[in-house]
Amino acid sequence: MTLFLFLGIPLFFACKPSVLTSEEEEITRIAFGSCNRQNRPQPLWQPIVSDNPDLWIWMGDNIYGDSPNMDTLRAKYAMQNQVADYQELKRISKIIGIWDDHDYGINDGGKFFAQKAASQQLMLDFLDVPQDAPERKREGAYAAHLFGKGENLVKVILLDARYHRDSLMRIDRVYQPNVDGQILGEEQWKWLENELNTSPAKVNLIVSGIQFLPTQHAYEKWANFPQERERLLSLIAASGANTPILLSGDRHIAELMKLTDERFPDGIYEITASGLTHTWGSISEEPNRYRIGDLIAKLNYGLAEIDWENEEIAFQIKGEAGASYANLSIPFSIN
Repeated sequence: MTLFLFLGIPLFFACKPSVLTSEEEEITRIAFGSCNRQNRPQPLWQPIVSDNPDLWIWMGDNIYGDSPNMDTLRAKYAMQNQVADYQELKRISKIIGIWDDHDYGINDGGKFFAQKAASQQLMLDFLDVPQDAPERKREGAYAAHLFGKGENLVKVILLDARYHRDSLMRIDRVYQPNVDGQILGEEQWKWLENELNTSPAKVNLIVSGIQFLPTQHAYEKWANFPQERERLLSLIAASGANTPILLSGDRHIAELMKLTDERFPDGIYEITASGLTHTWGSISEEPNRYRIGDLIAKLNYGLAEIDWENEEIAFQIKGEAGASYANLSIPFSIN
């Protein structure tokens, strides 16, 4: 678990606060998103900054590196860091995150990417992760952050679905299930089990670059590794972790989802927010038995607002000029 304390001197401006959120301060507002081309217009940082989040979570494809050349990745991260509105978000919010494939360095890549260790360090540099942080020493960029004080705690668990992921076969542009394949690797599984079993948080956000719940679309998803997906859902249920909620990116769309079964009689929810700089050209039909409401094919990000007094967390899918495309309120489930 990473526990960093940021101490800053308050600076006061007319519109926005300027002190980074400490992991020992209460968190009430979390923004998150994915799929961000560093060389495209980035119109969503201004509305995100206007939402004044305590925390921003990158959920993958944070840049489009797509290269085994680490100098190329380094330059693209530097380009993203020079975006003025993103610099403003960094000034007011704590930034954490995990990668997906394009920032990993290879499209749809997994454990056989030769530059994965070097690429991991570049991503952690981009996130300003201290040199002595645990994720600097791991094989894989997974990490957990516990925010808050007293009983009002939220944990963010960032899963690395690339570093240890087995290969997939693609036939006619459709991925074939790898029934025996792994996504996380055994060390990450042990770590995740401990993070869930020992979590004191009232809210546990579990983040992955690829979608958790969907089973029907032809693209990358946890369901391409069906044993891993079942193992994850069973582990979450057995852990008794309070209010587990799944967050994902990758798809260049946004959608809200809910799975209800014997493990989750009250349901487990997933929020996908994807497309900070680009999305589908138009909304197409795509079956998803778990979807709540509409598929959203507009530039988007997610916003979560935690009501500690009434014990619920309200999610929105938002877009340009503060537009709100979808809403979902989830009550705490305290075990």
